[in-house]
Amino acid sequence: MNLLLLFKDDFINDAGRVRLEGRRFRHVLDVHRPSAGDELRVGLAGGLVGTGRITSIKETSLEMDVNLLNAPPAALPLTLILALPRPKVLRRILLSVTAMGVKHIILINSFRVEKSFWQSPVLQPENIQKQLILGLEQARDTILPEVLLKPFFKPFAEDEIPSLIKDTLPLIADPGANEPCPRDVRQPVTLAIGPEGGFIQYEIDKLISLGFNAIHLGDRILNIETVVPSLISRIF
Repeated sequence: MNLLLLFKDDFINDAGRVRLEGRRFRHVLDVHRPSAGDELRVGLAGGLVGTGRITSIKETSLEMDVNLLNAPPAALPLTLILALPRPKVLRRILLSVTAMGVKHIILINSFRVEKSFWQSPVLQPENIQKQLILGLEQARDTILPEVLLKPFFKPFAEDEIPSLIKDTLPLIADPGANEPCPRDVRQPVTLAIGPEGGFIQYEIDKLISLGFNAIHLGDRILNIETVVPSLISRIF
């Protein structure tokens, strides 16, 4: 991890003293091999980034005094609408897009999404948050993304998308599209990406009828893990 993400419960006094235990403590111990007086990069969830100076190391915990001064990296002006992928893939995508600065993620159903995916333990809030935290730690960020689950395609599309895409550039990834993915976009974007195999034609037509522009990434057919970061990187 490139940043120790702290939470309010970690603070043991009002002067900025923090106690770390569990996963974060073990990581610091195994990777940084710290000594008292060493400084580590830290950030408060939802707040500022700074440094923590280690004051003591015990068998199962360490304490540090933290100084939070700087804002976290700027968020991407992007809402990502993603057809629910396989659970193992979802874990990796959540981590990577969080590290890239995406703050609004909507997981939706699609004809080619297996129904069993919606029953996966990966979708439990605590398991989603675990991947988001790992992404923040990777990118030295502190602002947790919002992840919404929308298991019914048509009601979501008709009832929520019109207001969701207002004042944004709405794009849908479609290998059969005529227009290439735009580059270096200077406005907020809503990006819809389908499952492995893509959206079916009904879903593409529905999104286009609501205002989306169909775009492609080239002649090659790529898996979702490659498509998502590639599109985001090209757009911004």
